Amino acid sequence: MLTFIAKRIALALSQMLAISAIAFSLLYLSSEGIARAILGDQATEEQVAAKTAELGLERPLAVRYVEWLQGALSGDFGHSYFTPQNVLDALLTRLPVTLTLLVAVTVVSAIIAFSLGVAAAVHRGWLDRLVQLLSVIGYAVPGFLVGLFLVVVLAINLELLPATGYVPITTDPAGWAKSMLLPIAAISVGAIAATAQQVRGAMIDVLRADYVRTLRSRGLSETEIIFKHALRNASGTGVTVLGLQFVGLLGGAIIVEQIFALPGLGTVAIQYTSRGDIPVVMGLILVTAVIVATVNLLVDIVVGVLNPKARLA
Repeated sequence: MLTFIAKRIALALSQMLAISAIAFSLLYLSSEGIARAILGDQATEEQVAAKTAELGLERPLAVRYVEWLQGALSGDFGHSYFTPQNVLDALLTRLPVTLTLLVAVTVVSAIIAFSLGVAAAVHRGWLDRLVQLLSVIGYAVPGFLVGLFLVVVLAINLELLPATGYVPITTDPAGWAKSMLLPIAAISVGAIAATAQQVRGAMIDVLRADYVRTLRSRGLSETEIIFKHALRNASGTGVTVLGLQFVGLLGGAIIVEQIFALPGLGTVAIQYTSRGDIPVVMGLILVTAVIVATVNLLVDIVVGVLNPKARLA
């Protein structure tokens, strides 16, 4: 198992290095007018040239990337081009908002999706058809539309929940839950739909397996067969899909955070990317890559624990 984890960590590190190199090259190769964008249209050519030299944009790209990488490894992502704010501080103040949102969505999605998938696979009939119908509808409807619908119905018309705003979980857990309930519901719909379908299919295949018939012939109860044996073997597929959904939700969270005015990484992505603030964008890319790599590593470990054959593969 340790060798399995070490290989996954090495793969994750190589992927993050490749992503950072490609992103750095693409961003700075298109940064020809960044000095004038910082100074404004009224700046003279001498001022623009001085600013370009100050930022080090005239130096070789490889040299700048190595310097940036050395700083990033030591926790120094530099400063924003347009504000005096430290890049790492700008990201860390908003990262907990996005992470708590995505973790909550993943937990809610896992509980509901596994429950629906197992129920549909075991009982079949009308319940199976209903779960499949709801899954198709939930997967087809974009999360931001669900969010807008929930705001209109639950926040504006019924006034049950706040439409916008954020309360830190460390300050007021109950207030955090109220402020995050609508965003969590908006994003969870698609994740539940996709995961429930995969869990259903995996459970059906497992319940048809020869070893399950052998367990039934030995007199084991159906509950024990489902939850002790079948669900363990079928969970690998659901966990993998949940991991992929978590990565995909990073993009959906940007839009949902704007709808509900959540001060997360989505705010950073929109505000700083539109201005071409390369240091902040690079920091955002690296943080996102770390999150994705960590989630993929955790998924691989969980799947490896559930299915030892996956470690050999």
